[in-house]
Amino acid sequence: MSAATVVPHDPAPTTAARPLATGRAYGPAAAARLARAAGIPPPQGPYTGAVTLGTAAVPPKAGSSAAVPGSPLVLGPGAVLVPVKAFAEAKQRLGTALTDEARQALVRRMAERVVAAAAPLPVAVVCDDNEVADWARLRGALVVWEPGRGLNGAVEAGVSHLATMGVEWVTVAHGDLPRAVGLGTLPPFDGITLVPDRRGNGTNVVHLPAECGFRFSYGPGSFARHCSESARIGQPLRVLRSPALAIDVDWPTDLRWT
Repeated sequence: MSAATVVPHDPAPTTAARPLATGRAYGPAAAARLARAAGIPPPQGPYTGAVTLGTAAVPPKAGSSAAVPGSPLVLGPGAVLVPVKAFAEAKQRLGTALTDEARQALVRRMAERVVAAAAPLPVAVVCDDNEVADWARLRGALVVWEPGRGLNGAVEAGVSHLATMGVEWVTVAHGDLPRAVGLGTLPPFDGITLVPDRRGNGTNVVHLPAECGFRFSYGPGSFARHCSESARIGQPLRVLRSPALAIDVDWPTDLRWT
């Protein structure tokens, strides 16, 4: 296995992404309309660029199904994918330190931080829960509905789904990163970028070519497995050490970071 490039980093904001063509929006304008219809204040700023029906200003990759006229959605070359578990079921291990209400509020707050950190790229939320789907749409995100697949299967299906819409590079970020920043502005790298958790055990962020055939293997020890997977598919590997993106929340002792 070739040596990985290790880069200490906390991403800095850059300029906005290329605009998409006009059409029926799933982005900030649609989010504001949905919020008004739901009787809640609209978002104070766009979490993501508009996701529209029609053809993007950046053409889809040749040969992808998104290049076929009439394909339902076309995105630009990059997107952020966030798997979000049902709020009522997420982070049950925090139940010894938080009430159910407080736990769910924290889960929502962390997920909102991750979605916001995706700017200026469009965001897709992969989920199998109606409440999460409504939450995502209210924040201008595309919903990828993948029930019954588990985390690894849902993420792989989400990446594949984005590839059919012309996305060439996907950044996969967990929704439990309370200090997430710069997910939409990671420095370019021609290969796989992994951001490990602060223990060097889990994988908080993966940036990869959408059609590289990467097999996700989340769970304890995932960082080592994902390094091996990058070698298996022959992709250069960069390990990005980001103090902000390395922080996740799984246990009551992690609450000090929130």
